[in-house]
Amino acid sequence: MPNIGTVLKDEITRVSRKAVRGETQALKKSVTQYRSQIAELKRRMQALEKQVQRLGKARGRAAAEPSGEEAEEGSHLRFSAKGLAAHRRRLGLSAAALAKVLGVSALSIYKWESGKVRPRARQIEAIASLRTMGKREVAQRLEAQ
Repeated sequence: MPNIGTVLKDEITRVSRKAVRGETQALKKSVTQYRSQIAELKRRMQALEKQVQRLGKARGRAAAEPSGEEAEEGSHLRFSAKGLAAHRRRLGLSAAALAKVLGVSALSIYKWESGKVRPRARQIEAIASLRTMGKREVAQRLEAQ
């Protein structure tokens, strides 16, 4: 005959294992859900970081364009890199001579004509005033400087 103490001990062990198994299974389910939520949050965070980078680049480009007071003054003026190069050739000027007339560096003229950089609003106004000048007036300005 089995001892009542051992039977009772075996039964308590069986019931406690069953209770612990139920608790651990609930915890395992929770851990699995939390891990999937964490992975989803990481994906969202990466997507948002990429979006912030794109917006930062777009803001950098927008900052190069005139804003506020400058935009109101120069809003009717347009700039074309090809147009600037063509007008410089029509006037018979080198990039260095055009730079002297506009009060900028020859490298700026090169970058504007190649389309790498866009001139500031103040410089676009100077370019627009250059469009109204003829070859003689431009030559006079170069001699004056």
